[in-house]
Amino acid sequence: MKIPLLQTDKHFDLAIAGELNLDLILYGLPLLMETERDFLATGFVSTLGSSSAIVAHNASMLGLRVRFATLVGDDDFGKLALDRLKQAGVDTSDAIVDRSVTTGVTILLPHGAVRHSFSYLGSISALTVANLNRDHLSQARHFHLSSLYLQTGLHGGIVDLLKHLKGAGLTISLDTNDDPANQWGSPLNEILPYVDIFLPNESEICRMAGGRSLDEALQMLGEKVPTIIVKRGRNGCRSKDQGQIGDYPGVTVNPVDTIGAGDSFDAGFLCAYLHGMDLATCARAGNISGALSTLSTGGTESFRHSKLRESFLRERGFPVVRS
Repeated sequence: MKIPLLQTDKHFDLAIAGELNLDLILYGLPLLMETERDFLATGFVSTLGSSSAIVAHNASMLGLRVRFATLVGDDDFGKLALDRLKQAGVDTSDAIVDRSVTTGVTILLPHGAVRHSFSYLGSISALTVANLNRDHLSQARHFHLSSLYLQTGLHGGIVDLLKHLKGAGLTISLDTNDDPANQWGSPLNEILPYVDIFLPNESEICRMAGGRSLDEALQMLGEKVPTIIVKRGRNGCRSKDQGQIGDYPGVTVNPVDTIGAGDSFDAGFLCAYLHGMDLATCARAGNISGALSTLSTGGTESFRHSKLRESFLRERGFPVVRS
């Protein structure tokens, strides 16, 4: 794995151009539900959602200097989501508030180890490369892209953007998240040559590879990306780096909610990576931060709880010492 240079002239460690929305989470509903019935949830939480924003929020709470470029509607959901990022110390000065769109939203129904997820894209798919200030993004050491198949507005110019950022000296990571159409088509293959670190989960990479096994998928995708980290939940993660396979055990916890755990893994991994640590240490950092996120509802609440966050990171040996 190529360790990024410490560039002292960069104002930010991490830049993200991503979607921003709230998650509305209803607990205790049955897995199968008849129509024309009124089902009562046992719990409800409104929290910061979107994979990109969860990475940005949690990376900032772990000590990285984060810039987040996004587009939201001129509505309460957009304002609440932006405020949550600002409270975490994320720079949102490039956020666009567009009165012509409605901020997207995701409704989640957890059922133990599985969940239903329903999204209204709205502003999520409205962000385009033309909305982004390339010079501002280039002020970071690293660029991360999430939710590739939800952020359809970025598809038209994403290859040129990544070329520009690579030319400006940034390293690049990608977490596609799910493809609702389960096609895994363009622009994935076009952008993989510019990606330094690919961060899918096990289900996603196997489906990208046409239903192949994890080992087969790693062999196939490993020809296109130098470093792949496959998130495997409680089983930790598996890497393929320069042709070498590695397995890193997960962190044992009693999870309250696994929503956002993969994005939280990304935040921890990138935090260690941008501190110049080796692959094994980065993987451990990702497993620790992913586990932390499961101790509260939603993907960011555990990171907002300073006492819980700091005690868990200290006890589990999170490798980055934060000031």
